Amino acid sequence: MEKLDGKKIKICVFISGRGTNLKSLINFSKQKKNKIEITLVISNKRNAKGLYFAKKNNIKFTIVNYKNKKNAETRILKILNQNHIELICLAGFMKILSKRIIKKYKNKILNIHPSLLPRYKGLNTHKRVIENKEAFTGCTVHLVNSKLDSGKIIIQKKIKVLKKDNVKSLSKRLLKVENQIYPKALKKFISTSL
Repeated sequence: MEKLDGKKIKICVFISGRGTNLKSLINFSKQKKNKIEITLVISNKRNAKGLYFAKKNNIKFTIVNYKNKKNAETRILKILNQNHIELICLAGFMKILSKRIIKKYKNKILNIHPSLLPRYKGLNTHKRVIENKEAFTGCTVHLVNSKLDSGKIIIQKKIKVLKKDNVKSLSKRLLKVENQIYPKALKKFISTSL
């Protein structure tokens, strides 16, 4: 997919919150000999803290109001098209994309999920992991398809659940791992699939 003229793959990152995975992807995109460029950030929340990283790095960003999902997604598709986006990275985006976007960007949407998929799909993963007294948990970068958290797995990383862990401490420790594996997964995906 990398162009013969050396142009980089244009990526849009979707966020809803803190944006730590966005930050790690931006840092990764700045490495030498990199094949990607984050040219756009989309958020469904005007006050998402992660927008700070877009502003700081002069990356164009758009806030999309999700009151009407169909209108929101029509707008998103238009914006992606206008910005020639080739790949989407979901990084804590708390909305489920419809089949319309998934079909248009088939095998071109990555997501990071805070569990060892296929276990603990959906929300409240840390709470469920602790309640079930799991010895290990982890995070997964996978392709997005029309079924929730069910696409092809690109990379997984396992961590131990400590006896003293609560939802907050487990989430904090796992987030550091997420920040490490998302850029690695993106690199692996580009080198093997595009």
